[in-house]
Parts: sequence; C-alpha cells; structure tokens
Amino acid sequence: MLLAIDIGNTNITLGVFQGEELRATWRLAPDVNRLADEYGVLMVSLLGQEGLAKADVDAAVVSTVVPDLEPVFEQVCRRYFNVRPLVVGTGVRTGLRILYDSPRDVGADRVADAVAAIHLYGTPLIIVDLGTGAVFDAISKEGDYIGGAIAPGLAIAAEALYRRAAKLYQVELARPKTAIGRNTVAAVQSGLIFGYVGLVEGIIARFKQELGDEAKVVATGGYAELLAPETSVIDVVDTNLTLTGLRMIFEMNR
Repeated sequence: MLLAIDIGNTNITLGVFQGEELRATWRLAPDVNRLADEYGVLMVSLLGQEGLAKADVDAAVVSTVVPDLEPVFEQVCRRYFNVRPLVVGTGVRTGLRILYDSPRDVGADRVADAVAAIHLYGTPLIIVDLGTGAVFDAISKEGDYIGGAIAPGLAIAAEALYRRAAKLYQVELARPKTAIGRNTVAAVQSGLIFGYVGLVEGIIARFKQELGDEAKVVATGGYAELLAPETSVIDVVDTNLTLTGLRMIFEMNR
C-alpha cells in the first residue's frame, strides 16, 4: 500500500492507497515542534483504527510547503514504515510542463493538484484550492501549467479581522441564513462566506477571459465544501485531489 502525505500550513493530509483505491484519509495539525516519534505513533494508531498495520505500507510519497517538517516525515517513513519516501520536488517526474517564470516557485501541492485534475477532468482547467490560502491555478488547453493567483485564505481573513478590530470576535465559519446580517455574528459570517464567494467568482471570471469559457473549474481544499454550494461557477469538488496527484506522481517515478 502507498502512504501519501501532503503537508500544508493548516493541515497534514494523509491517505493510503491500495492500487488506485483510496482506502482511508486523515487530517493532522502541523506542528514543527512535534517529534518524528510522536507523528509516527499517531499514524500507526490511525492505521490500526482502519484495520491496517504499518507492515501493510510498502511505499510513501510526500509533498510539503513546510520545509521544517520534510525531514521529520522522512524519518517517520523510514523508522515506522521502513520505506524511503519519494519527496515531490525538483528532479521528480510529473509529466507537467510548467510555464511559470520560475517553475521551482510552484508548490508541490499545486503540481499534484494539476497532475490529478488534468487526468481526471481534462483541459482547459481552473483549479481552486481553498485552504490556508485561496490558490487559483490555470491549465491551458494543451495541458500546460501557465500560472495562477494567490489570496489569503478564509481562516486567515477571519483571524485578521478578529485581531485587528477591537469590537469583533471570533465566529464559526458557517453560512449565515441571509446576506444581510441582523447581528454581529451573522454580519461577520456574511462578509467572510459571501465575500469569499465573490472573490472566487471574480477571479474565475478573469481567468476564463484568458483561458476560454469552456475551462472546467475544480475546487479542493478544506473550505471547498463550505463555499462551493454558494456559487454556480464551480463544476466539481474533489477534496482528495492532492492525494490522488501524489499517487500519480509516485507511479511515474517507480
């Protein structure tokens, strides 16, 4: 079985594949102060809850946007699963032509998203990753990664509002009943949820002016399922897109 590990700023997403089947997924909080043994014991326990043993894992693939955690998870893979992980980065085959001014600046998670989305949904394509950041990626009709846009994510905006406005407080990131909030909680929820829907719609509209209206829009990330029902511009929600892309990249490099 293949263990896929996507290390983000807000979540560490784990998945185990048996062939092309994604058997189970988990999310952990990233903590650069947590030791490899702590992560290792936790991951073995999570596998056990799904009826799986650490011996069932015979390969691993890792993507990370948190450099300090890369050696930690390499150690976890070696010590607890006795495998040397493929770390997605420079020199790893992906089959994706990146036309960014500096291709190395494109995060491994964005590459994995693009690889999976192209294979699953065709081109041209717009990928919207709604996590720590609101990240938009554009894939041309020819299947080339041509660039994107990055904005602060929903949780970052909510935290900034709470920290910088003396009379506002943290609220649940949930859909309000109406756009016109009749109390502070509902007003903040409206501004955040519907405000981000407007951001998504606006950037997608601009991307389509450059890519063509036929571009399919695929959403992923922790807030995709919250925001996607509020707009008609998102065609598909695929919360396992990055893990699927990691599996595909691993297979290209076997």
